[in-house]
Amino acid sequence: MAEKYLPFNKEKIIEIIEKHPTPFHIYDEAAIRANARRLVEAFSWAPEFKEFFAVKATPNPHILKILGEEGFGADCSSLPELLLAEKAGIAGEEIIFSSNDTPAGEFVKARELGAIINLDDITHIDFLEKHAGIPELLSFRYNPGPLREGGNAIIGKPEESKYGLTRKQLLDAYRIAQARGVKRFGLHTMVISNELDPNYFIETANMIFELCIEIYRTLDIKVEFVNFGGGIGIPYRPEEEPVDLEFLSRGIKKAYDRKIVANGLHPLKIAMESGRIITGPYGYMVATVIHKKEIYKNYVGLDACMANLMRPGVYGAYHHITVMGKEDWPLGYIYDVTGSLCENNDKFAINRKLPMVEIGDILVIHDTGAHGHAMGFNYNGKLRSAELLLKPDGSMQQIRRAETIEDYFATLNFESL
Repeated sequence: MAEKYLPFNKEKIIEIIEKHPTPFHIYDEAAIRANARRLVEAFSWAPEFKEFFAVKATPNPHILKILGEEGFGADCSSLPELLLAEKAGIAGEEIIFSSNDTPAGEFVKARELGAIINLDDITHIDFLEKHAGIPELLSFRYNPGPLREGGNAIIGKPEESKYGLTRKQLLDAYRIAQARGVKRFGLHTMVISNELDPNYFIETANMIFELCIEIYRTLDIKVEFVNFGGGIGIPYRPEEEPVDLEFLSRGIKKAYDRKIVANGLHPLKIAMESGRIITGPYGYMVATVIHKKEIYKNYVGLDACMANLMRPGVYGAYHHITVMGKEDWPLGYIYDVTGSLCENNDKFAINRKLPMVEIGDILVIHDTGAHGHAMGFNYNGKLRSAELLLKPDGSMQQIRRAETIEDYFATLNFESL
C-alpha cells in the first residue's frame, strides 16, 4: 500500500494560502532530496551511475538546482529546457539532449553547452553535421519495435512509436558516426512510461546489454554508456505498491555481470532519465471548493481546472484527494470533482468517495510533482498557477508566480485593432 502522506496540516496550509491564494502546486524539498539519494544509493554499484532528471516533468530551475546538488544531471528535449538547465548551473556532459524532429538551433545550443546529444533518427547525423557539427561523443535512441512487447496508453507500443532507430538503422548509424570522427558512443532506449513492474525494466536492461555485445562484435565499438530512459511509475492509487528500487537495481546488476562483465565490456556507465519517480509523489496541487452542484450527479467545483492539472482529463488518470481537516471523516459521499473549463472532461475525479465537502473546503490533490504544472495551458483564457517550495526548515518559497491577465495578453497586438 502507498501511504498518501502530506507534509503539512490544515493550519499550515491556511497560513500559506494567506500569502499565496489557491490554486497552487507545492513541492516538498526534503522528500525530493531524500528520494534522490535513495536512487543514487540503489545504483551505487554501477560505474559512474548518472540520473539525468527529465526536465519536462518539473521544468523549474529551483527544482533542477536542488537535484543538481544531489548529483543529478538534466535530460532536455527542447531549447527552453536546455536554457533552464544552464540557468540552474548544469552544463557539459551533465546534460543529455534527447529530442525528436529537432530544429537546427536546438542542436547548436546543445553543442554550445557541451551536452551529450542523443539522436532520434539516422537522418539526423547529416542534419547535425550540417548545422552544428559532429561531436566526439554521440548517442542513438533505439526502438526495438515488435521485438519488445508491451507499451501503454502514454507511450504506446514500440512499433507504433515515433521515437528511435530500428536495429539495422542503429548499426548503420554507429558505422556512419564512426566514419565521421565520433570516438565515444552512447546507447539509449525508452519503451514504457509510468510502469510499476520492475521486471519490465530489468528485461529492458537485458535487451540493451545484448545490443552492446552485438555492437562490439559487429563494429568493434565499445559503447561508453547506456541510458535506460525513464518510465518508472509511481503509485497514484493507495492500493498500489511503489517500485522497489533495490530489487530493480539487483536485477540490472545481475544482467550486467552476466552480459557486460562476462563479455569484457566492463566498465559500462549506467544512466537513467527518470522524472516522475523523483518528484512526482512529492508535489501537491492545493485548491479551494467554490461551488457545489446537485443535478443527476453531485459535483464539487474547484478554483482550479484542467489547465492546472490535465492528467485526469486527458488520460483518465487517478490522483488521490484529501479534504483538509477531514482526513478521518467517513467517505460517505460520492462526487465528481471538477474545474470550470468549457469541456466535460475537466474533472479531477469521477464518482470519488469523499467525506462531506462544503464550499470553502481546501482540497489537496496528490502526486502532482511531475507532469502536473508542467502540462498546463491557457485554453479558455485560464491562467497557470504559482509553484511553491516547502523548505526543510518549514519555510515557504515561491519559485514561480501565478500568471496574470497581463501575461496572457503580452503576445497580442492590440495596437493594430
